[in-house]
Amino acid sequence: MGVRTATATESRPDDPAPWFSGLQAMADLVTPMTLRVAATLRLPDLIVTGVDTAVALATKTGTDAQALARVLRHLVAVGICTEDGTGRFGLTELGDRLRATGPGDARSWLDINGAVGRADLSIVHLMDVVATGAPSYPRLYGKDFWDDLDANPALSTTFDEQMSAGAAVKTRTLVTAYSWDQLSHVADVGGGNGTLISAILAANPGLRGTLVDRPGPVSGSRAVFAAAGVTDRATAVAQSFFDPLPTGADVYLLSGVLHDWDDERATALLRRTAEAAGEQGRVVVVESLFDGSAREIPKTVMDLRMLAFQYGRARTADELRGLAEQAGLTNTAEIPIAHPHTLLEFTPAGR
Repeated sequence: MGVRTATATESRPDDPAPWFSGLQAMADLVTPMTLRVAATLRLPDLIVTGVDTAVALATKTGTDAQALARVLRHLVAVGICTEDGTGRFGLTELGDRLRATGPGDARSWLDINGAVGRADLSIVHLMDVVATGAPSYPRLYGKDFWDDLDANPALSTTFDEQMSAGAAVKTRTLVTAYSWDQLSHVADVGGGNGTLISAILAANPGLRGTLVDRPGPVSGSRAVFAAAGVTDRATAVAQSFFDPLPTGADVYLLSGVLHDWDDERATALLRRTAEAAGEQGRVVVVESLFDGSAREIPKTVMDLRMLAFQYGRARTADELRGLAEQAGLTNTAEIPIAHPHTLLEFTPAGR
């Protein structure tokens, strides 16, 4: 009996079916990790300076030349790098985006030595997270996320820079979306190094501000206040925001903070802001909320990061209102700002 050969229109037995190729591409871990290695070693920045062979790049980065050559080969395959046939590498337009351009740039989010890039590695253990309901970050690094940042000032700085970059995206619309000019004093609770509150104060010369956060972020606020020209109207307080908060502000702002925490601690934080606001104050929350739209992928990504990192979670507006009600607050306004963020205003229940 003769051996049957495949025709030109038939797939080879070992060819992946189209559905498998698509799923495999979605589940691939090799390409994401290759990009993170390139970002961490700053390969694109080295390549544009003329350090453009595997041997030269390995020498410069203190890595194994043969292993790095294989990484570079994959970077060529996925369209990050080019190779001229003589072993010299260049960058594509996409690869150029991996170059360092400043604090909080695209490269920094992939850098394994940065706070978010380091934390992202805990996603690999998502199966354990799903099985136990507990974040994998502490099992991977021996400390929970916030304790790890507090123990490592350099790591904390990368986190503050990344969060400041994120704050810049929503700052312009947030500054104009709310009546800050009708206030005399705003407290930014969990406001990092003060990037957001500095922008609010700069746009409202009659406003004073108080920043409340961990000692690490607060230590960088002086330079941020000075750069914005608001040093004389801004105060920074280094403390846990689960402790009683400074009183006297008209509005207590929680921007991108509540998703870091589970329902119990998010409610406790809302209760602290409600206590500090008193009968006449308000609490303003800015979050990326689930809304059932087709543009949910960034939100589901953030939600699963919070699950793996630190017990946090993304929420719907109704879920957030439910937590606020438990903390003695009533929702009085909802204002869409820079996508995907929404501002919700709360006042003491019964006012």
